[in-house]
Amino acid sequence: QVQLVESGGGLVQSGGSLRLSCATSGFTLDYYSIGWFRQAPGKEREGVSCISSSDGSTYYADSVKGRFTISRDNAKNTVYLQMNSLKPEDTAVYYCAAQPLAPVQAMCPIRRLWDYWGQGTQVTVSS
Repeated sequence: QVQLVESGGGLVQSGGSLRLSCATSGFTLDYYSIGWFRQAPGKEREGVSCISSSDGSTYYADSVKGRFTISRDNAKNTVYLQMNSLKPEDTAVYYCAAQPLAPVQAMCPIRRLWDYWGQGTQVTVSS
């Protein structure tokens, strides 16, 4: 079955960096778009960044543009989220999600359209 496992979260000071990994199994990554979402306490889960299965096109939320970079290594069945210049407001549980052939520009902002989810990894940025 489809499985997504996030790792790489932790505690970092403001201005620091982390790289999250989403290890996938049970499906052919080439045919799935992958998204990173986050949920802070008391807030809705929001789309942070997504990468397309078809052409590798990407989407970034305005709040992370220029700081976060999403990438995928289909040979390793893994998708990464490099997070630089982290801010306290980036503190959240980060989840990866998968959806076959999803057009990321349209779907990344809408979490209910994604069918497969990992368990999440906590990112805490101290000021």
